[in-house]
Amino acid sequence: MDYQQINADTIDSWCGQGWKWGIPVSHEEFEQARQGKWEVYLTPTKTVPHGWLEPLAGKRILGLASGGGQQIPIFSALGAHCTVLDYSPVQCESERMVADREGYEVEVIRGDMTKPLPFEDETFDLIFHPVSNCYVRQVLPVFRECARVLKTGGVMLSGLDLGLNYIFDETETFVQRSLPFDPVADPELMKMCLEEDWGVQFSHTLEEQLGGQLAAGLILTHLYEDTNGEGNLHDHHVPTFAATRAVKVPPQLRRALTLPGEMGMMDHK
Repeated sequence: MDYQQINADTIDSWCGQGWKWGIPVSHEEFEQARQGKWEVYLTPTKTVPHGWLEPLAGKRILGLASGGGQQIPIFSALGAHCTVLDYSPVQCESERMVADREGYEVEVIRGDMTKPLPFEDETFDLIFHPVSNCYVRQVLPVFRECARVLKTGGVMLSGLDLGLNYIFDETETFVQRSLPFDPVADPELMKMCLEEDWGVQFSHTLEEQLGGQLAAGLILTHLYEDTNGEGNLHDHHVPTFAATRAVKVPPQLRRALTLPGEMGMMDHK
């Protein structure tokens, strides 16, 4: 079975078990957002600064792997025109449920973000991409597609798993594995992922995740770190996630910011 289908099935199952990131916002939270009181997350514990997003009224937003009725309803309450793409049928259905309940329109697409995105060039003002590329083996194609569908001057907000969780045992005390964590290349890891109900997950380096955004034509403007929110690494204040804000710059500015010869090299990676 395609690993992306395994992940969709796994997340559907987690949602049925009350997974934190599969619980839609309440009517009260939606109403509070309409009054200007809101918060959204890219990573486990820290809220995204409002300044990374505002103003949202009238903006076209893509929630990439952002289904579940958590962020998109907030953006809709703030006057944005939203599209969400997610591969989990349950997460997609949650989006429709909240939209029907609150009476706003949202475009919900069940889609695989490892494939070309089903949008025209320069479609969106903002892409909101919470931690999810840990379920994707290659991240650069995702960033390239995001840069393509972003308007020039548009913003991409990403939650990134830094990969540290994959090296430790379940108590987060002992180093148990080496990186990269790639179940597709290692049958024993695949067996463990399926037995532990993890879905099929992958570690990614900062070179892949920050460098990938730069190679795709985005310029990083802001970053913060975050922890797991619980467990031994959290207790020792070890950052295991990062959130980034990046902007799609005009080609002429990108050329001015790159090193001699780097433009062609980046375009062919």
